[in-house]
Amino acid sequence: MAAPTKSTDASVSVTTGQLATVSAAENVPLQYSLILDHLMGDKRPIKDLNPTVMGALPSPQKTEEQKMIERGMESCAFKSLIACVGGFVLGGAFGVFTAGIDSNVGLDPKDPLRTPTAREVLRDMGQRGMSYAKNFAIVGAMFSCTECLIESHRGKSDWKNAVYSGCVTGGAIGFRAGLKAGVLGCGGFAAFSAAIEYYLR
Repeated sequence: MAAPTKSTDASVSVTTGQLATVSAAENVPLQYSLILDHLMGDKRPIKDLNPTVMGALPSPQKTEEQKMIERGMESCAFKSLIACVGGFVLGGAFGVFTAGIDSNVGLDPKDPLRTPTAREVLRDMGQRGMSYAKNFAIVGAMFSCTECLIESHRGKSDWKNAVYSGCVTGGAIGFRAGLKAGVLGCGGFAAFSAAIEYYLR
């Protein structure tokens, strides 16, 4: 009957010793808290983040000429000019391509049975290419200019700018043929712009 009493006393003494150790450990300040306070707290020294020290190349200060060029390239006039030139080139290539696969190019309406010469075919291809180039250039310039103005007014760069610009461009082109054509042009260009923006984004 004495053995269980000794084991119980031993377990109580061990538990009391563990509690004393835990309370003593709580009263002792932890060393890692001091380290964190030194690294992340008020004691942290403020260092100058030099790009050369961080391993990157230093970025030189931009001159006034460079800033002026950047502002010019970001302007609506420059974007419209780029779109106009790109539309002219794309429209010309598309016009020449469609003329090349058209069997009626070079034919004389007064004498449709006569075989056209190579010069007549090239002339008709050039005329069609120039016509397509002018139309594409006008559409590209109008779309780019209106999109830039709408984006500047809204202060956002999202898919709605292209949709609004497509509606304005299509409506302006279609209104030359009447109100109904303008409404259809607005809706058609807006839907096409929305599809392109959805595919690109």
